[in-house]
Amino acid sequence: MTAVDLAAVIVTVVCLATVAVLTVAVISLVRTMRELRDVVDDLRDSALPMVDDLHATVTKADAELHRVDRVIGRAERIAATVDHASRLTHRAFAPPLIKGLSLVSGAGQAGRRLRDRRRHRRALDLASSPETPATVSVPASPPGGPDRRSQPGGSRPTPRRRR
Repeated sequence: MTAVDLAAVIVTVVCLATVAVLTVAVISLVRTMRELRDVVDDLRDSALPMVDDLHATVTKADAELHRVDRVIGRAERIAATVDHASRLTHRAFAPPLIKGLSLVSGAGQAGRRLRDRRRHRRALDLASSPETPATVSVPASPPGGPDRRSQPGGSRPTPRRRR
């Protein structure tokens, strides 16, 4: 056996060992690929229905969000309309209402003054009548009008009617 033959035998043995190792590796890789394919099939079988359900849920949620957005938009428009209407109502009714209240208040004050003057005149008429003694004195009224305390029943407030 020559050196070339020996080298050929060694190379052949190394190649056979390499082929054997590669064959074992390929067989192991094929086994792993089959297991991976089974796992992927199981995952696909369980995940696809969940993805379909998720897609349906997202579609429904999107539709509801659009509906809620429309409702909120309408509510904002209604609130703006009510706000505008209340401002217009306030502008339209506030001045006449204030003027009406001022008129009623002034009429009440005028009525009180007229009553006070009538009472004062009655007191003067009673004081100057011949049936009453001359010693009855009638107090002079202050500059703002007659003094209610000096008149009969003037110390108690006049009762107001409730409506």
